Formats: sequence, structure tokens, C-alpha cells
Amino acid sequence: MKLHTFFRSSASYRVRIALNLKQLPYEAVAVHLSKNGGEQHSSEFQALNPQELLPVLQDEGEVLTQSLAILEYLEERYPNPALLPDSTAGRARVRALSLMIACEIHPLNNRRVLQYLSEQLHVDAEQKNRWYRHWVGLGLAALEKRLAQDACTGRFCHGDTPGMADCCLVPQIYNAQRFECDLSAFPTVMRIFDECMGLEAFAAAGPARQFDAA
Repeated sequence: MKLHTFFRSSASYRVRIALNLKQLPYEAVAVHLSKNGGEQHSSEFQALNPQELLPVLQDEGEVLTQSLAILEYLEERYPNPALLPDSTAGRARVRALSLMIACEIHPLNNRRVLQYLSEQLHVDAEQKNRWYRHWVGLGLAALEKRLAQDACTGRFCHGDTPGMADCCLVPQIYNAQRFECDLSAFPTVMRIFDECMGLEAFAAAGPARQFDAA
């Protein structure tokens, strides 16, 4: 199994956590997103993923893209330990929490968007940071309400076992901290983040512990 990754890529971070939770060994292949104009734009990488995005997972001849699709693949191909609960409603809840982060918060603040704001729209650093913090704050406020008000929330986003939603939550909080977002209004979110970071599967997937960390 081979994971094309970048240490600060949130989407790659999700997959690293999932692979660790499932105790699946893999070879990490670094794709630096800024060196040489961005190695994701190389012809070699485009052959793997025409979107020029990370992560890419290669497994037994399959080439898989999009982090949540990869998580679903890992869940089906390597079901134990599970990233999704047993019940239909529980699985829908975990997927919804995951999508709140991966599809509603992250896309507005990913590297491509921030670069476009700076390089094409000539937004200054303070304006860019305000953009970032606005969308992160809005998204985490909704997530906090969902988690705090739902009895299905336990030690983790769903119950007392880490799963797919936690794989999405941790990278988002890491980035929010890196951009110095005020997270004091999200006690449930931060409690779950701290629970996750107490587990080696999450800690080992962190950007600072990757071989390509700069």
C-alpha cells in the first residue's frame, strides 16, 4: 500500500489517521505542494490524479483519490477495526459529521483557495486570515451544536470509539490552531480533539511526525 501525501495536507492527514487506526502498513511518498512549482502538477503525478490533488492511495493495483472515498474504501476492504458504527442511522450521522468538515469547512480554506486569494485577487495577509477564520468559525459553531446536543456523542464524535468523523476533525483543528483561530467557543469539539490526540494513531499521523516535515 502506497500513500502519496504531504505533511500539511489535511486530506492526507485524514487518511494517515485511518490507516493508523486500522493498523495498515503503508509506504509514504512525499508530494511537496510548493517545491518546484508544486510537485502535484508534474506529469507523473497527473497520471495518478488529473485533479492534481492529494492524497492518492495505491492498493493492490487500485489508484484511489478523494480522502473520504479512500476512507470508505478502507472501511469496506479492511473492515476491522471499524470507522463507522453498526447502525444505519449511526453511519449516516458519522458521514454527515465528516462531510460538515470535509465539504463545508475545508474546501473554503484549502491551499488552492488561499493561494488564489493572495496571488490572483491580491488579498493581503490580514484579509486572508479573516477569510479563513470566518469560515472555520462558522463551520465549527455548527459542528459544536451538533455534537454538544446529541446523545450519540461520546468520548469521540460518535460514541466511545474513534471513527471517520474524528479522522476529519483532528486535521481541521490542527489547521485552525496553526492559523491562530479562537477555539474557546467550541468546548465539545476541543474535548474530542484532545481525546483523539491522546491516542498514538492520531499523534503519529500529525504533520510534525512525518518524514517530509519541513
